[in-house]
Amino acid sequence: MSEKVAVFDTTLRDGEQAAGTRLGSREKLTLARQLARLKVDIIEAGYPASSPEDFAAVQLLSREIEGPVICALSRAVPGDIEACGKALANARRPRIHTGIGVSDVHVAGKFRDPKYGKTMGEKKVKLIQMAVAAVKLARQYAEDVEFYAEDAGRADPAYLFEMLEAAIEAGATVVNIPDTTGYAVPEQFGALIRAIREKVPNIQRATISVHCHDDLGLAVANALAGVANGARQVEGTINGVGERAGNAALEEVVMAIRTRGDYFGVHTGVETREFCRTSRLVSDMLGMVVPPNKAVVGGNAFSHSSGIHVDGFLKDRETYEIMRPEDVGVLESRVVLTARTGRHGLRDRLEKLGYALSQEELDRTYHRFLIVADKKQEVFDEDLIAILHDEIHPVPETYHLDYLHSYSGTSAIPTATVRLGVGGEMKEGAAVGDGQVDAMCKAISVVTQTSAKLARYEIRAVTSGTEAMGEVTVQLEEGDRKVMGRGASTDVIEASAKAYIDGLNKLAAQFRGQERPGDTPG
Repeated sequence: MSEKVAVFDTTLRDGEQAAGTRLGSREKLTLARQLARLKVDIIEAGYPASSPEDFAAVQLLSREIEGPVICALSRAVPGDIEACGKALANARRPRIHTGIGVSDVHVAGKFRDPKYGKTMGEKKVKLIQMAVAAVKLARQYAEDVEFYAEDAGRADPAYLFEMLEAAIEAGATVVNIPDTTGYAVPEQFGALIRAIREKVPNIQRATISVHCHDDLGLAVANALAGVANGARQVEGTINGVGERAGNAALEEVVMAIRTRGDYFGVHTGVETREFCRTSRLVSDMLGMVVPPNKAVVGGNAFSHSSGIHVDGFLKDRETYEIMRPEDVGVLESRVVLTARTGRHGLRDRLEKLGYALSQEELDRTYHRFLIVADKKQEVFDEDLIAILHDEIHPVPETYHLDYLHSYSGTSAIPTATVRLGVGGEMKEGAAVGDGQVDAMCKAISVVTQTSAKLARYEIRAVTSGTEAMGEVTVQLEEGDRKVMGRGASTDVIEASAKAYIDGLNKLAAQFRGQERPGDTPG
């Protein structure tokens, strides 16, 4: 068996430090339950000394969550550590995470008060003493104590080694090597982890953990370099959320370890099929949208659009995919239909919809498809069906809009008048409604005598500006039949009328040959 890498999730602590985000106790509990389903090894629940709400959240998770270790953060300050001990009192598997700055920047900047020493040398001695005292105090509340050497990525290695040795001797079971500012590069960070293994005499008594930030976009790469060089705990957040540019994205780190097991030679215990669900929950609760191009969990992570890629993917999935979508909780890979998709991708989607076309029909459909695709970011299945009806099986125009007039205002009752061509005969109707669109639909219903119900109405701008072309999509239902109707115009009321009539024409075509009011002229 390969060695296991423990997964330490800090979404509820470091992730919540992202600007503009805040999680309450109940929200943290909801996320923690999902993290437990994800089977992370450690959940960092919060920083109890920072606020009464954070204390209550850690206390709540300690009582409610089974499975993962519940961890609380502290500085190397007695009051912080005591708060952690109290908040974790009911945890089945508690851990206190305490530590102190170790880089010259932190030593000189955060501990400039003379009480810590007048020279850098004196300050460094004092900080080691504080670290030792903090670990010893934390051990009184929990047998599992993690020590962080803050800003280790910029620290003097010799001083870092001395600090880690002292913390382990004091009882630390895990030593965390944070690249707090995202300053390191993978080769350098990997070498630092290797040096710690070689030069800290008692390192075998503790697990090396890596905690990387993404200021240079290298958090995941640095974390993996740490794993490759002996770190056996990796810290990060779901979706990579967190302070400034965020933390290492756990889903990326874990899937890299899983996908490249041949290289890393280690494994995690994470239930990767829960990644997609966890990602969406974190996105929703923190109000931070996941970019479509986000690795592993982004909306486009298993989507293919380019004709060359689509063709290769349809022939053999592994041509362009190194992970199976179902392994991260995505139902299936997706071919996104755009102007770049190509004939092969279009034919495949049409066949999945149940349409087998001749080469001539495919060519005609593809030509129309390109026209539509140039106007839209993505062509959906309903669009394809509409194209097929127009190009291969045109819908007979039972109803034709000849005239439309609508009236509305702040003190006026919305009214609409329409004149439709119905089988060569012109018919007029008028109606009032809750708004102009409602009045227009009712006026058309009066003329056509339809019993169809408007189940869905959507409008979007095809172009930009005040004269934008508006595209309206409606879904009409009559009995067990559903159709999509579409219309476009710079006047949204006219576009709505066209979409409604387009839907009625499709219903009429489906019912042709059956007796139904409004199907035939007269």
